Amino acid sequence: MNNIMEIINRRVSIRKFNNKPIAKEVMDDIVLAAMRAATAGNMMMYSIIKVQDKETLKQLSKTCDDQPFIADADTALIFVADLHKWHSYFQLSKVPEYAEKTGRVYTGPTLADCILGVNDALIAAQNATLAAESYGVGNCYIGDIMENIEEHRALLNLPKHVFPATMIVFGHYDHQPQPRPRFEKEFVVFDEKYKKLSDQDISDMFKTHEEKFAKQPVEGFDNYAQQFYNRKIGAVFFEEMNRSLKEIMKDFE
Repeated sequence: MNNIMEIINRRVSIRKFNNKPIAKEVMDDIVLAAMRAATAGNMMMYSIIKVQDKETLKQLSKTCDDQPFIADADTALIFVADLHKWHSYFQLSKVPEYAEKTGRVYTGPTLADCILGVNDALIAAQNATLAAESYGVGNCYIGDIMENIEEHRALLNLPKHVFPATMIVFGHYDHQPQPRPRFEKEFVVFDEKYKKLSDQDISDMFKTHEEKFAKQPVEGFDNYAQQFYNRKIGAVFFEEMNRSLKEIMKDFE
């Protein structure tokens, strides 16, 4: 068996898949690995929607910010935060009546449930990526599944209190990119208490990014931060993600 740290250190996002299918038993193991992930109170407040239909993958490639490689994936696993099942169980078991009898009010899924459901879904998703890597199966997270919530609700038949937390696409590949560097540990890991970074610390944290930008400047931007903001935080797709998330949160008000 591969050492877990070797698996973690070599994993990269794969955005170009070949046509080799993933064996059913391998995909079954990837899903089982996800289901063995840590979960709050052993509640498993998520569901996994396995998508292999090519037409559905093609639709997802369009609704998830027009990323063609999604359509080329063998399988997509959509991890949805799912409070619907527990809420249904509570209703069937007369929890609202019990709460009233004991001086409380059952209001249905709350914001805390929502966040814990997202946590559960993402922890399960990470288990799936590591299991895939152990089998040499490429994978890539797709955060854009949080966008276009109305379309995704219709496409995936999502009821109230169920929403996409993330999607991972899987497939075999011919070329594996080199892992990209991460921030230095001193800027990420703090002992005992949070450390507010100084301006100098922030400059040091992004030094490598700024040096790379200086070697290959992009017209219209003074630095890496402006370029990144333009590409990500200030982009149209990010506006849509925020809009969809606000719509999702209405279920938990």
